[in-house]
Amino acid sequence: MRGKKILLGITGSIAAYKSALLVRLLVKAGAEVKVVMTKAAIDFITPLTLSTLSKNPVYSEYANQETGEWSNHVELGLWADAFVIAPASANTISKMANGVCDNLLLAVYLSAKCKVFFAPAMDLDMHKHPATQENIARLVSFGNQLISATSGELASGLHGEGRMEEPELIIDALEKYFNADLPLKGKKALVTAGPTFEAIDPVRFIGNRSSGKMGYAIAEELATQGADVLLVSGPGNLSVINSRITRVDIESAEEMLNACMKDFSEKDIIVMSAAVADYKPADVASEKLKKKNNEMPLPLIPTQDILALMGEKKGKKQFIVGFALETENELENAKGKLQKKNLDLVVLNSLKDEGAGFNHDTNKITIIDKKGSEYNFGLKSKQEVAKDLVNLIITNITNTTV
Repeated sequence: MRGKKILLGITGSIAAYKSALLVRLLVKAGAEVKVVMTKAAIDFITPLTLSTLSKNPVYSEYANQETGEWSNHVELGLWADAFVIAPASANTISKMANGVCDNLLLAVYLSAKCKVFFAPAMDLDMHKHPATQENIARLVSFGNQLISATSGELASGLHGEGRMEEPELIIDALEKYFNADLPLKGKKALVTAGPTFEAIDPVRFIGNRSSGKMGYAIAEELATQGADVLLVSGPGNLSVINSRITRVDIESAEEMLNACMKDFSEKDIIVMSAAVADYKPADVASEKLKKKNNEMPLPLIPTQDILALMGEKKGKKQFIVGFALETENELENAKGKLQKKNLDLVVLNSLKDEGAGFNHDTNKITIIDKKGSEYNFGLKSKQEVAKDLVNLIITNITNTTV
């Protein structure tokens, strides 16, 4: 749902109170939401509430009488990736089925080029009436998608069909629609992000400056393209949005190793963007080390090379991406890592590039594939960098499976 443009149509029904939750859930899922209302809908829920939740103006009139500003129904219809009319009253359903265009919502409906969903909401006998059922069937025949009314207690006190479907299930219907043709649907991905902390004592640790922003952006983009993502995250304060991401929090390189290798063989795509410590203290003190005037030696031992282990255990259909943060002999070192660790792609970062590397919202990368081809990208937001990388992953996977 992330990045999708959803136009929500609200009509005159007591079920309009559910629309506030629907807007909130859509925004939380990462969608951009605009709302168009009939005049009757405003009697049940205020435009101010919906504008506040959607962070966009609410449309109900063809023009603002005070400013003369026009609400362009054609632009709204073209803007949306999906038009969801919820609740859809018996009156509006009838008008939609018969091409009536006497308000802004109906004008948008007749102009819409996107998929239209409608969720009926009305009393039991109105819903059962042959005219209503014929209108619903006609709308479906036009290619609109029905989100069927459910059975339960109605506002009149009657029990039966006519309740608008719950907002959570409307979200599910939208996700199924958007996910149907996603290129990574059915794929399982593993992404690592952030730093690892290697304990010296209960207070101190060896760490690095990684924020995890790049890894989180990659996880979000893989999920947006349909993959089910396991995100193994080192310490940080970032959060995930997409419901297809499962996050596992770790601290040390050993914990990351264990989390990554569990069910590793089931993963189709592996992107190792975490800044994993190469060394850890040979011994961890059980109590805080006291400051002394003399030097304090700190023997270090290597951590397990997670990426190298994955390369050794890599299956024929697995696709592994590694990251190389270099300060000298950058291309040579990155290509060496690609071959030595049996990777499909390596992403080269340089700390010499302004705006790239740790703690930035931007990054500048070069991607190298197994054939030695280089793909250079300029400085971009980490979200855009993630899109470039995931697009290249999709291209490689598609070419391999064809």
